[in-house]
Amino acid sequence: MTASGPSPLDRKGLAAAFSAYVIWGFLPLYLILVMSVPAFEFVGWRIIWTLPLCLMIALYRRQLPELRAALTNPGTLGLLAASAMLIAVNWVVYVWAIQNGHVYAASLGYYINPLVNVLLGTILLGERLSRPQWLAVGLAAIGVSLLAAGALTTLWISLTLALSFGTYGLIRKQVDVGAVPGLTIESALLLIPSAGVVWYFAQTQGSSFAISPGLSLAIMAGGALTAFPLLLFAIAARKLPYSTLGFIQFLAPSIVFILGLTVFGEELKPAQAACFACIWAAAAIFVWDMVARSRRPTAS
Repeated sequence: MTASGPSPLDRKGLAAAFSAYVIWGFLPLYLILVMSVPAFEFVGWRIIWTLPLCLMIALYRRQLPELRAALTNPGTLGLLAASAMLIAVNWVVYVWAIQNGHVYAASLGYYINPLVNVLLGTILLGERLSRPQWLAVGLAAIGVSLLAAGALTTLWISLTLALSFGTYGLIRKQVDVGAVPGLTIESALLLIPSAGVVWYFAQTQGSSFAISPGLSLAIMAGGALTAFPLLLFAIAARKLPYSTLGFIQFLAPSIVFILGLTVFGEELKPAQAACFACIWAAAAIFVWDMVARSRRPTAS
């Protein structure tokens, strides 16, 4: 398969990507509501409440035949098992980081992730970047390096988030299954481990789901806040170049970064401010080049 040059971007894919990243950007505000729930238990409940929602959506969209086809395909099932494991790790580390006051470390992870996407897209998928886009990559790398240098003790959080979600997106881009059936199968594969985690916390500490009706409703809302952005991301991953998807992702950590500064009250250090400036300069260059290319006539 030969690498193709830049081409017009799918509008549905762009809309899905922007919507997913805005939801993820504001997710820490929701996590305030469930701050008392241990990270492992919360992720367990999150998966349990995601599965029925996905099944209802698949039924409504008449995607049960696609769901059955994916379940009977060993190759597809194996890839979805790998993606399920990666997204579970990503969720646990992200929730734990927010609960323990490492909002900037979580933000940094998703600043690094676009660079991971670019590397995976160019090395494994044969995607090509223009010169302005490579300039954007360089600026982003400088910004991330500045921030990483001042956050070595929590860098494991950032790297785990970046690598797990970057690889997750790559797998979902390659697997031949729709967004809803794919997430349904991922949730089903994680259901038994999730039920085991929830049962363990119920036996040892008492179930968080039984504390109050308000907290129970907040935990249940995690299913929708898990399913919808992941479905949007899966749509975007199949319709957009992986490197482009990565740079749109700068939107989410920028929102998280601002929330860390304003809502969570974390101190903004000079290195963090410099990183923020470099990241947004890189994103501006990438978006400018993307818009300029979309206006050029394509060769027939």
